[in-house]
Amino acid sequence: MKLTLVEWSLVAASGAALALGGYLGWRRWRRQVAARALLARLQAVSVDLVQAVLVPDASGGQIHCDFVLLTPGGLLVVDLRDVPGVIFGGRHMDEWTVMDGHQRRTFANPIEPLHDRVAAVKQLAGEAPVEGRIVFTARARFPKGLPPLVAMLDALDGAFPPARGHEAEAERWRDAFLAVKAASRPSPLARS
Repeated sequence: MKLTLVEWSLVAASGAALALGGYLGWRRWRRQVAARALLARLQAVSVDLVQAVLVPDASGGQIHCDFVLLTPGGLLVVDLRDVPGVIFGGRHMDEWTVMDGHQRRTFANPIEPLHDRVAAVKQLAGEAPVEGRIVFTARARFPKGLPPLVAMLDALDGAFPPARGHEAEAERWRDAFLAVKAASRPSPLARS
């Protein structure tokens, strides 16, 4: 049986559609695996967490928080960054530079916005200790060392005590965490 040009075109288009569907499915699966791994890292240092929320700030507005964790040491505000490349940044630099292959780009220093997020959570948390960290995934490298308040996701459980076995200590801050959770609402800036 010989196929006509139209039939060959349909076969080729079907094959391309299947290949594209497979590729997109694989990419979605990889994102889901990465998201589960991220949550597992955060859950290792927390008893409970809220993700992608808007928290009221002191000026009557709202501020986005990627994560607020209930930990044995209090509350931890996490500003998550998935930036591939070599990063040069510091506390007093207005912009941080990323070198990724031959590409160079900059982004605003994330330390001041983190201070604003921590302040917003503190106003709701009462006497509970509140800390903040800008957490980068393993795709980032800091050849000059980590700036203050920056942590790598892979080392987060080394920088903060594990939650497992310390749940009672974390429960001291449960009411503060619940106050933050009750005052917050889902953020439209949530990463998909």
